Amino acid sequence: MKLNRNFKNLKENYLFAEVGKRVDAYTKEFPGSDVISLGIGDVTIPLSLKAVAACKDAATALSTVSGFRGYGPYDGYAFLKDAVVDYYKMRGITINADEVFITDGAKNGIGNFLDLFDPDNTVMIPDPVYPAYVDANVLAGNRIVYVDATKENGFLAMPPKRGKADIIYICSPNNPTGAAYTTEQLKEWVEFALENNAVIFYDAAYEAFIGDKKVARSIFEVPGARDCAVEFCSFSKMAGFTGVRCGWTVIPMVSPLNRMWLHRQAIKFNGTSYVVQRMAESMLRGGYEDTKTMVAEYKHNAGIITRKFDELGIEYTGGVNAPYIWFNCGIDSWEFFDYLLKKARIVCTPGSGFGKNGNGWIRFTSFNTKARTEEAVKRFESFWKEFNVVREKLFEPVK
Repeated sequence: MKLNRNFKNLKENYLFAEVGKRVDAYTKEFPGSDVISLGIGDVTIPLSLKAVAACKDAATALSTVSGFRGYGPYDGYAFLKDAVVDYYKMRGITINADEVFITDGAKNGIGNFLDLFDPDNTVMIPDPVYPAYVDANVLAGNRIVYVDATKENGFLAMPPKRGKADIIYICSPNNPTGAAYTTEQLKEWVEFALENNAVIFYDAAYEAFIGDKKVARSIFEVPGARDCAVEFCSFSKMAGFTGVRCGWTVIPMVSPLNRMWLHRQAIKFNGTSYVVQRMAESMLRGGYEDTKTMVAEYKHNAGIITRKFDELGIEYTGGVNAPYIWFNCGIDSWEFFDYLLKKARIVCTPGSGFGKNGNGWIRFTSFNTKARTEEAVKRFESFWKEFNVVREKLFEPVK
């Protein structure tokens, strides 16, 4: 038996597993502690009642002879694919139903999409970045090259003047930094991809948080993107489906990847649950206002955090077109994580877990409740003032 040799190249601990491990250790040492999480990006607002009603109706239908469904289409039911097409049309973007593939979430879609590529491709990934992109390519045995996202470029990596790639990862609004590309900035990436005969994996999981008209909500707003890009999106954050699991992938018909992906899904995937797809349809049809309300609540939480950061003079990105706030702590990210947990009972995500350029930075999320976010900000204000007094005595600065 031969196991995948690339497993040995993975980091020992996955970022969010390490966060959970440290929080568990703290709560065992201090049982009953009131810990507030602004760390892992899971949602807290309950599902829309429209989604729940759609779930009940679909489940009831399955108990009838006329409404029963067995295996569904590998690429998703027409009712949801058409709803996705209309969702794009509402934003002035034309796609067709044959270009839409329903999945069980953007994370799975992006990870599984590597099945379509040989392992000797060169993959270009921004740093810092959502670690699943890196780990999936390590497992696949691909060559990874990094492009720097730093405070000098607003944490928006741009195409290198020199260098080549076969696959390019872009997440906008970005996880972890909250920065978002304008259409003009994405145009440079599309041109770079076309010159390199590369494909862009465009993660648009947080597009619903964008309010700035200059910021792109889809890679397909950019001329030429249909010739080089695939877009992954999700109901997780826009509709609270993190535990329900539903997303979609848009693959233009001009790409050979369209038929390849359908073939791959037929081999390895029996489709997203009929009940879940009916729930997702309800969110793009009659429940769309509910999704906007949900997103607005999380954006309000982000505003609570960023307004306090402005008062305290903290350097940050994000929090405007994204649910993430990325701020400069000035010391080793894990040291800050431990100190913040100990002193304020707040959970963050250390920036170094997203790459070398993340060290000295911290990610907060706006996915907790309003009340808990407000309480966390009160604690943080006191913590930050004390931290600034002891920082030089207790910690080495990040260079």
